[in-house]
Amino acid sequence: MFEQVALTGSTNADLLARAVIGAPEGLWLRADQQGGGRGRMGRDWVSPAGNLYASTIALLSPGDPSPSTLAFVAGLAAHDTIKLIAPDVAVQLKWPNDVMSAKGEKLCGILLERSGDAIVAGFGINLIWHPADIGRPVSDLRALGANPPAPQAVCEVLADQFASWLRKWRQQPLGNLLRAWEAAAHPIGTALRVNLPDGEQVDGLFAGLGDDGALSLRLADGAIRAIHAADIFLI
Repeated sequence: MFEQVALTGSTNADLLARAVIGAPEGLWLRADQQGGGRGRMGRDWVSPAGNLYASTIALLSPGDPSPSTLAFVAGLAAHDTIKLIAPDVAVQLKWPNDVMSAKGEKLCGILLERSGDAIVAGFGINLIWHPADIGRPVSDLRALGANPPAPQAVCEVLADQFASWLRKWRQQPLGNLLRAWEAAAHPIGTALRVNLPDGEQVDGLFAGLGDDGALSLRLADGAIRAIHAADIFLI
């Protein structure tokens, strides 16, 4: 089920409000523009016309895996969508669910928020525009040589991919999903810089995902540190 608006503050905020009054799983809301788009860590997500800004609802059921692992469902859905609509653009995942170019430029951001048993997953995919001078590498599909479809067509592809990965999340061992995420991510041994919520900064090498989806970081002394919440940068 798709709904579309020309302008809203935030598609995530809109669907969180609807979840309170019983909006169904599988509802998608897409906006041409957002006036108050949000990313992880409370960052603003600048949202001019031409890119994809869309959110959907997943409803938690008894027996579902940990809700935090829906981040990998969302990341894989976005990754596979970009591969379908821009097959000549090489992309990779960065923990937990950023989609990057082969050079480490951010192409897609995802924000998951919860209200009761509803998880709202919001997606921002840079189709034809990206911000400049934000202190981190970023790009868009057109700048990388692709000719992406219109946002609504992209949203329909994304909805199919999200539904497919959501079924696998529920029906298959979680390890299958985590191994699929690792296969789509930057290689084992990639150098990472981890900025923890308390301000600590740790450098290390990517060592895959733990059984619970935590980032495994190999430190200089060979020890493995599990990262459960952080801002991650390729270095």
